[in-house]
Amino acid sequence: MGGLREVAEPFVASGPTGVAVRTRLKCMTPGDEKVLRLVGAHLGALASQDLAARCRDGLKHSADTWAARKRELTPLSSSRWAGSITKASHDQWALARRCQLAHVQSLEAGIKTIAHRLSLPVGQKGSKKAPGGYRSKREWHAKARRLHVLEDRLEQRRADREAGLVHVVRGGRHLARTRHHLDAVQLTEAEWRDLWEAERWFLAADGESGKRYGNETIRVSPEGEVSIRLPAPLAHLANAGHGRYVLACRVTFPHRGTEWADRVEANRAIAYRIHLDVGRNRWYLIASWQIPPTPTVPIRAALADGVIGVDMNADHLAAWRLDVQGNPTGAPRRFFYDLSGSADQRDAQVRHALTRLLHWARACGVKAIAIEDLDFAAEKTREKHGRRKRFRRLISGMPTSRLRARLTSMADQTGIAIIAVDPAYTSRWGAQHWQKPLTSSNRKTTRHDAAAVAIGRRAQGHPIQRRTAPPPHDQSDRAGHRTVQARPGVPGHEGTRPRIPGPRTRSVGAGRGANAGDQNAQHRSGRSAEPGSRQQGPLPLSP
Repeated sequence: MGGLREVAEPFVASGPTGVAVRTRLKCMTPGDEKVLRLVGAHLGALASQDLAARCRDGLKHSADTWAARKRELTPLSSSRWAGSITKASHDQWALARRCQLAHVQSLEAGIKTIAHRLSLPVGQKGSKKAPGGYRSKREWHAKARRLHVLEDRLEQRRADREAGLVHVVRGGRHLARTRHHLDAVQLTEAEWRDLWEAERWFLAADGESGKRYGNETIRVSPEGEVSIRLPAPLAHLANAGHGRYVLACRVTFPHRGTEWADRVEANRAIAYRIHLDVGRNRWYLIASWQIPPTPTVPIRAALADGVIGVDMNADHLAAWRLDVQGNPTGAPRRFFYDLSGSADQRDAQVRHALTRLLHWARACGVKAIAIEDLDFAAEKTREKHGRRKRFRRLISGMPTSRLRARLTSMADQTGIAIIAVDPAYTSRWGAQHWQKPLTSSNRKTTRHDAAAVAIGRRAQGHPIQRRTAPPPHDQSDRAGHRTVQARPGVPGHEGTRPRIPGPRTRSVGAGRGANAGDQNAQHRSGRSAEPGSRQQGPLPLSP
């Protein structure tokens, strides 16, 4: 046990701090779509210019430079549009800065791994904690060349980070590279151009508390009327007063519509974003606002009714309910999902699986769900897993952070607490201590089911390892069964089990038979079945 790392304590995950709901803009006229396209393209061009200016400022950015950029954009749009654009540029630069740091750390980890393996003899086997040498001289030579490539790349990234230089592509680098592989994605150049332009539009406005309906730029009334403040060069397209354009459609928010209406009537800040789904040719409106975080309940209060342990896998969630003592009850459950397809399809699959999990938790009366605090950021590198491409694709496709954030947000409305536990050794110890005992002729327990039990027990503070039962003839009731799950502090956990005489069958309970308490009445060797009955004597040895 000395070589094992220290396991962190479980904790209750904090609830969401924001809400985002979406609705479709239906029954729009061709004039409405034309205005939205013109406004989005105009503001998108301004956002591209402002992002380039923010990247040029680098680490020299200050409140004065921010104000100067906003003053330059105001005559071309409006004061509020300029504020939303500059804030979005700053957020995007900060995100690129964090991604740059993560890339530097990934390069450092890869260089360290390659250098270690190159220092070992060719063919030397590794251990569970450290990889061994490379398999052949050819692979050793290829990795030596790759080491120099990574070192040069790391030096360049470090120089960029020290200078505050980041590389950002509005619209997405993946979509930009798709332009050169249209046949592989089955897109024409015109279809790709529509996607590219739609991703680079800018139709987002931050909310303002105290202003009418919580937003002066994109305004939605309680009756569902949507109006947009047009930029100054497009003011001639207004169909309402004060340079505004009112869409012909009306919107409603089926999800959290009451909360949204309360904020609108109270003139509390609501941010809106309009975007076009090019594939479906549908326009959507997204409303978002901040909410006070839900106070986290004490972990012991959340575990008062037991817990459901959940093990996340590539294609399903393995769950098992545990009682207060940490014993699995009932049968394990599996909630399957498919992570192939587009991002929206994958997100819908995960959301559907989590919905079924929460419904089952509510039906069981459990107030806590335990999941692993997974982070595969350092586990996806090709330097660590080498030829195991299938395993690398497997862990890269698992939405660990998104699943936990989605589950925490969905569980916040159901009153179920999410407990995050350390993932160390849960799969290994679960299979070692729980897979075989929980397998029967009617139920086949998988490693994932056993891992769910281990996760739930760790959340409850119980050890994952099962207590070893004493030899049969050293048990308290002489070759009988004695529970191995009693906690050390339970009174009488080492005592003998009180014996209740009588038949132990389903039809007649213990201590309820006609001959209960009469040891002589039990059909045993050397005892009579009834008092006074005759027993057959020994057979004569001779006739």
